[in-house]
Amino acid sequence: MDKHKLIGPLILIGSIIIFSSLFIRVFSGSETLAEYAARNPEAVSEEKYPETVNEEKFSETQLTEQVQTAEYNTAEDDAAVTPAKDVVSGGSTVHNETATGTGSETNDENNKENHKETAAENSINVTMQKGEDDYMEANPNRTVYKNGFYYEPLSEEIKKRITGISYPVTKEEQDSTAAAALNVADSAQDIQISYDDLCYMSVLHYNFHGVERTGELICNKAIAQDLVEIFYELYQNEYQIEQIRLIDEYSGDDTLSMQDNNTSCFNYRVVDGTSSLSKHAMGLAIDINPFFNPYVVFQPDGTTYISPKGSETYADRSQDFAYKIDENDLCYKLFKKHGFIWGGNWNSCKDYQHFQKVPE
Repeated sequence: MDKHKLIGPLILIGSIIIFSSLFIRVFSGSETLAEYAARNPEAVSEEKYPETVNEEKFSETQLTEQVQTAEYNTAEDDAAVTPAKDVVSGGSTVHNETATGTGSETNDENNKENHKETAAENSINVTMQKGEDDYMEANPNRTVYKNGFYYEPLSEEIKKRITGISYPVTKEEQDSTAAAALNVADSAQDIQISYDDLCYMSVLHYNFHGVERTGELICNKAIAQDLVEIFYELYQNEYQIEQIRLIDEYSGDDTLSMQDNNTSCFNYRVVDGTSSLSKHAMGLAIDINPFFNPYVVFQPDGTTYISPKGSETYADRSQDFAYKIDENDLCYKLFKKHGFIWGGNWNSCKDYQHFQKVPE
């Protein structure tokens, strides 16, 4: 073959190749491998492929990847081979819906929610317990029955408040009371009860308007638990008591307290119309809504003594009216349940407001 005949076609082919390359570069903005190598010598140097690798880092990465891969594979295997089943938990049966992991995912979500609820409950319980512990540490002698219902020994403040009024003061000490003494005993030996026999009580109750109020009493500690339980039951049933105040707010005057329909307990005094100490003097008696449940005495001359004045209408127990204590009344039932005697059952007189208990 004539070599000269081949030169023409070769030149043509080469021209086409060069022209095509230039055309592509112009319209695509690319560069040749040689140009790239000239511009980035480090990319093609031997350092691109270092002979050594950070073995520690490589090992940690491999280990993490292996663990994740193993966990993923295990989860997939379990979902694939574990049939749907009933899981017994806490005495109840949880039904898994499918064998593809749906039940497991649901259980995981439930466990997370249960964990959150349990953690929240534990946090609240810890906070409440801490509050109770701190409270009891500050008030170690206070007995709390329910929230708002408690009793405790008389504080010095309460002693000052009642001394010379509901609690007697001796003649020697009557000038030392905060207010003018109204209740005076000849000597300490004449006072038949001590401060230590008494306790202060706070209770909640509903007044005649159905509004919740806080009441306070002083009673003998022998009946304190009975009273706090009774008043709690009355409160739970929204039994209405107009007011519960210490008799000292009425200067120890039982008549004024009754006329104001005040419920009270301790008052060192004699029985109305006699020289005998009342059970109130021992803190063992309580009067409930006294204006609507008066004290009635049948006199030998056939007349009737009714106290307080103005409550005569309510001495007729055959009539129906609000706040009347009788044997169908919740108050009566609760006091009888706790071993109290009701004055409404007496013969020579009727003390419809009065409940008393003498501990054995």
